Amino acid sequence: MTQDLTPQDDTNKSTLCEPCSGIQRNWRRAPGHAELVQGVNRKVERRHGEVTITRYVCDHCGTVWDYENDKTNLHAGWSVVTR
Repeated sequence: MTQDLTPQDDTNKSTLCEPCSGIQRNWRRAPGHAELVQGVNRKVERRHGEVTITRYVCDHCGTVWDYENDKTNLHAGWSVVTR
């Protein structure tokens, strides 16, 4: 009998729900999905000026997202903060 050394405990492992998995990351203007609940906005200073970052939480899987609205950076957009 061989011993499997792969961890079997999935309690700390969280996966994205199907709608969250479909969000295109790091692409400005990519849509979110209907179960994202908008949280607080914050302003962040960039080289070219101030941008708005909005925090969202998925009501389905609990994933926390930031959406960076930087009109000068096409690759801003959605990023996962925590799962």
